[in-house]
Amino acid sequence: MNLYAVEAGNFKLDGGAMFGVVPKVLWERTNPADANNQIEMATRCLLVEDGNRLILIDTGMGNKQDAKFFSHYALWGDFNLTNSLKANGFHPDDITDVFLTHLHFDHCGGAVTRSASGLLEPAFKNATFWSHIKHWDWACHPNAREKASFLKENIEPLAASGQLRLLNGAGPILKETPLGFDILLADGHTEKQMLPLINYNGTKILYAADLIPTVGHLPIPYVMGYDCRPLLTLEEKETILTQAYNNNWCLFLEHDPAHELIGLTQTPKGIRMDFNTTLTTYFS
Repeated sequence: MNLYAVEAGNFKLDGGAMFGVVPKVLWERTNPADANNQIEMATRCLLVEDGNRLILIDTGMGNKQDAKFFSHYALWGDFNLTNSLKANGFHPDDITDVFLTHLHFDHCGGAVTRSASGLLEPAFKNATFWSHIKHWDWACHPNAREKASFLKENIEPLAASGQLRLLNGAGPILKETPLGFDILLADGHTEKQMLPLINYNGTKILYAADLIPTVGHLPIPYVMGYDCRPLLTLEEKETILTQAYNNNWCLFLEHDPAHELIGLTQTPKGIRMDFNTTLTTYFS
């Protein structure tokens, strides 16, 4: 098995929304804000090469929206999904599976592209797209809180393509999945967010998605204002972080612009990033 970090693009979001009720004087220590109170964010995907399968976990925002849409998110940097795949020696047509942790636009927007004729179609023509059946239904019938994050143009083309497969099961862990890795389910951020747990060279790597989007979100009370069930997120973070620390898992961070993969350590203030571990600790 080989793993590749794939940068799909950078953007910014309001720091207050990203940290909920946590005062700015605390969260800006790890996530400094600009003059508009926005913090820098990555959309970092994980590519899993396992035998004949090439599995892409999440896809970033994509590029099919108009300039007005992207103006709200202050795009920065030069990364995009296609070029990042190419830099690792791959083409979108090589992807066999696209695993979507959830269907918020910054996680699944790159799964659908607009053709030269203007039609919306899957960006990975040879891939099977994976979501959870309960999350799919949740996204197709969005509540008022999440409606702006579930965009029809990211969902309907996948349903129409015949390439969509829906996983089932209540969790909290789905084992022996068709993808070859276990999946942790988390319901605080959104219904049935799926977090892949990958066994790589004897170390387990958790793709933390929006349960722990950045290093700054490691403290248990640091919960996003976007979460539908913030008190449940508190419970899920504590359970999963404790499990990760006790079992020496590392976390792959989707939204942290500076940190791809981190180890964990116990401190008087709780579980935090272990600055004594490096990527080479896990990718030797």
